Amino acid sequence: MAAPAWSIRAARREDSAQLLAMITELAEYEKLTHLLKAGHADLERDLFGPAPAAEAVVAWAQDKTGNQVPAAFALFFHNYSTFLGRRGLWLEDLYVRPAWRQRGCGKALLQHLAQLAVERGCGRFEWSVLDWNAPAIRFYEKLGATVMPDWRIVRTTGKSLNALAAKAPH
Repeated sequence: MAAPAWSIRAARREDSAQLLAMITELAEYEKLTHLLKAGHADLERDLFGPAPAAEAVVAWAQDKTGNQVPAAFALFFHNYSTFLGRRGLWLEDLYVRPAWRQRGCGKALLQHLAQLAVERGCGRFEWSVLDWNAPAIRFYEKLGATVMPDWRIVRTTGKSLNALAAKAPH
């Protein structure tokens, strides 16, 4: 079976329902549905509002009936490297629906984002991967990415975020 031709484009406001459905599927895959709080209003505001916090691209494919269907998405935003003195592109999430896996969709999305990063003058294109997701790690390394062994993500949220903020000097 030939690999499908992916149509990758920036997400649009009318894609919100499909994006949210894929975000929900991603949360289920990662066994993190208990953390999923995002809703349509959040996507509308943060992706398509007057001051977008992030961007998304959607990969479309043709199903067996000839309809264009969303096969995958990637959500990303810019960060900044103080050492490079340049902005970077941070991939927050990439999700390929099961029916479209192992067919080049994830690779096409990463290539698309790498191209965006180069076009935008980014010094880095980075993302994180769960340590238990060995297939993804192998896939990323095969593409030439380096999994940084000495770096860990640090996070504060909810009550701990509020407690830390409350101790800020006034």
